[in-house]
Amino acid sequence: MKPSSVPPRTPSTLPGSVHHRLNMYALAASAAGVGVLALAQPVEAKIVYTPAHLVVPRGWPGVTFIDLNHDGIADFKLENWWNSDTESGPEGILSAFPAAKSDGNGILGYGTAGKGSLIYFASALRAGAAIGPKQRFYYPKWNDWMLRASVSWGQWKDVTNRYLGFKFGISGKTHYGWARLNAHFNPDNYKITAVVTGYAYETVPNKPIVAGKTKGPDVVAVHPASLGHLAQGSAGLAAEVE
Repeated sequence: MKPSSVPPRTPSTLPGSVHHRLNMYALAASAAGVGVLALAQPVEAKIVYTPAHLVVPRGWPGVTFIDLNHDGIADFKLENWWNSDTESGPEGILSAFPAAKSDGNGILGYGTAGKGSLIYFASALRAGAAIGPKQRFYYPKWNDWMLRASVSWGQWKDVTNRYLGFKFGISGKTHYGWARLNAHFNPDNYKITAVVTGYAYETVPNKPIVAGKTKGPDVVAVHPASLGHLAQGSAGLAAEVE
């Protein structure tokens, strides 16, 4: 018995808008894939730089965490404390600390004697400063000030594009990094505004890093938001590549 012939199928034509969205999805997915590979092989890049816009919220205190190497564990935290009713009036204090569960992480700075304790001040480094084994790092749990607004203590009074220097551990080895910040305060009420605009770390253990270095053959820029867009589907991806 002869098999019945099956009529050939006529290819369907997709609307142009669907073609466009599929092409955009494929393009953005490929770009995100390149980002994932860069994260998986940071040693080749040597310096991993993350652009950011992290506003340190003001509160009791307001806290922002920084995960330098994107392993899901915070390495450092910034606190923006403000009180309208202290014994001497309003007060604002901006501070930097190693994050919880990050013992051994240090902040480049200097110490000075306070009332009954040592107060640490984080240095406000300029672009080009070296951050490495030759610098002094502190490991404070409290009293680590970047700025005390009411008395203008510290180096972070009304600054733009200054750098915090970091020392931290990855798999038991010492690495160095930085965070770039803008910090300003209102002289009438001492409220501090602080924004982290980027951060970076050196993937080679014990190798110094240059504050502010974000370009060159040994630098890769990581944009964590691009992976979030990938999870949103084609609409989010189109917004990223347009």
